[in-house]
Amino acid sequence: MTSTPIFETASSHHGRWLRKLLRPDGRRVHIAGSPEEHERLRRTLSTVEPDGQFDVYIHGSDEHLEVVREIHAHHEQRRRELQQTHGHLYEDFENVHTQLSALATELHLLSEHGVALDANFSKYGYSAHLRTREPDSSANSAVTPSHDTNEKRDWNAELRSGKALKFWKKPVVRQYFHKGLLWRASDIEEVASFELFVDLLYVGIIAIVGDNAAEHPTGKGLLEFAITFAIGWKMWTDLTLVISWFDDIFQRLWVMFEMICLFGYTLNIANSFETTWAQLIAFFLAQRLFAASYYLWIAYTLPMVRGYMLANTILVVIPSALWIASIHTDYPSRLGYIFVALWLDHYGMVLIIASQRNAKKFPAKLAAAFARWFEFFPAVNIEHKTERTNAFVTLVFGYSVVALLFQNRAAYGINAFFGKAVLGLIQAFCFNWLYFEIATVWISTHLPFIMGYVIAGASLSKLVLAHDSGDTDVETLGEVYLERSEPEVPIGLRWFYCGGLGIALLCMSAISMSHIHKEFEGQRIAKRYRLAVRVAIAIVLICLPLAHGLSSLELISTTTALVALILTVDLYGSTSVLDDFWRDKKMCKYSAECHLKKKDIETAFTKGETIAVEKLSKGNEGEKCLFEMS
Repeated sequence: MTSTPIFETASSHHGRWLRKLLRPDGRRVHIAGSPEEHERLRRTLSTVEPDGQFDVYIHGSDEHLEVVREIHAHHEQRRRELQQTHGHLYEDFENVHTQLSALATELHLLSEHGVALDANFSKYGYSAHLRTREPDSSANSAVTPSHDTNEKRDWNAELRSGKALKFWKKPVVRQYFHKGLLWRASDIEEVASFELFVDLLYVGIIAIVGDNAAEHPTGKGLLEFAITFAIGWKMWTDLTLVISWFDDIFQRLWVMFEMICLFGYTLNIANSFETTWAQLIAFFLAQRLFAASYYLWIAYTLPMVRGYMLANTILVVIPSALWIASIHTDYPSRLGYIFVALWLDHYGMVLIIASQRNAKKFPAKLAAAFARWFEFFPAVNIEHKTERTNAFVTLVFGYSVVALLFQNRAAYGINAFFGKAVLGLIQAFCFNWLYFEIATVWISTHLPFIMGYVIAGASLSKLVLAHDSGDTDVETLGEVYLERSEPEVPIGLRWFYCGGLGIALLCMSAISMSHIHKEFEGQRIAKRYRLAVRVAIAIVLICLPLAHGLSSLELISTTTALVALILTVDLYGSTSVLDDFWRDKKMCKYSAECHLKKKDIETAFTKGETIAVEKLSKGNEGEKCLFEMS
């Protein structure tokens, strides 16, 4: 006779889930909360249940899903049998069960969620393949979010509790992939103060690289700018990844060492392609090889991610050999080594990921080796990555504004110099608005976006000081800025400025197209048409240097007007035809239940008086009303 399945539940910080199942044939199924618990539970059950009539599956795995479907089908069959046997009695019971389920769902929607991830699902998307766990909890606490146990937490105690600081502790992988599941800590990974401290050093790097390119507006200057900026960007991404992957004290020492390498790298940028290339690459390699040693240490202490860490180490060593070769090769022959090394540094991991995803096409032994070595795959915390990237882009926008500043000596300094600087400020403000409010962007094309905007900002600082238009008396500038003022804008500088703005806009458009756009009823202009306008204006900006007759003031005015037009189209297109564009015509609604008369409340609202509830409620029977006031 077929047995009826029974269940045993397990509770955690986030909710309840089925811990033990019984198949229709009587075979027991145990559910482990994590890969670590899976192995431990199997060893324990082999001793406790010597008959071997059990299976152990990881929560959320394909095997777990299959056994739940099997038992669900069994229950469906049992329900049909009961319906045929008991008729009306079954229907009454089913109706009560449906009402209770609906009320339980309503209570869930009305209750507050304690899991921090819930706030990010609408922004980054929800996936059923997500599992969360407490950072310091046992492995079997890994579950999906629920609301049942949030009310049981002692929030006051957690508010006052702290963590003891240790000089060294075993590194912890904050999030990782395992067999299609994303495992991650449930707490929010905030941007640390030392990360912002490192970003301050990048302000200097951006300024030096950008100003050096603006001083040499030629093809060679653009090439040198791209190479030096790409190297600095790689050092920044290394830091972001390690912070996102692991959490230990040694990580702070790693950050300090990287800052020393960054400092030495920054000091050798300006003359890197003349005399200081060896020193520049030496500091870069010191940071990269130190990172490789850190990956080896992680591979030794955390066997679960050993394969991935060894792969990262290899992807550091191979480009390092090419960088060393570039030191011993003269320019321009060294460019071949540089381009290959840069590609491997930035995109080498794509080869590992592609191999892992297509491992099934390999021979059986090689496929098994890939599955074993890359069973666990460290993941990037998308919230942390977004915040770090946004902070870096903010530095870039800030640099473009600071670069516009100059000192005035005229008694009345409202002149063309001031006008060009204000136009540049408006331009930076529009870009900032487009980036953070209209089309929040992601990481795939940030490098060309940031490079384009940095070189445009550096060129803009030179255009502001040019005295090639009316009302630009060079004697009104401060002594330092007077020396930087030029009577004519070089054609290369025009291409740097306009081309940088155009490339930045194209990159923002490309990244925005990769997003799922949230639509609403009555949208004035669809996102695809707004992006088409942005791309068209970007092309116009790139071609603008062909108009040789434009002065610096006319050039800045034209580019600012075009960028402002993009922002205007995006803002107007993001509104609804069902609402008034200029103001909200909806009336305010107030709902209350108290011992007051409706007439007394309306009188107080009309006169703009403060309502004294205790005073008006004396002697009134009270009524519940909905008031609409304009």
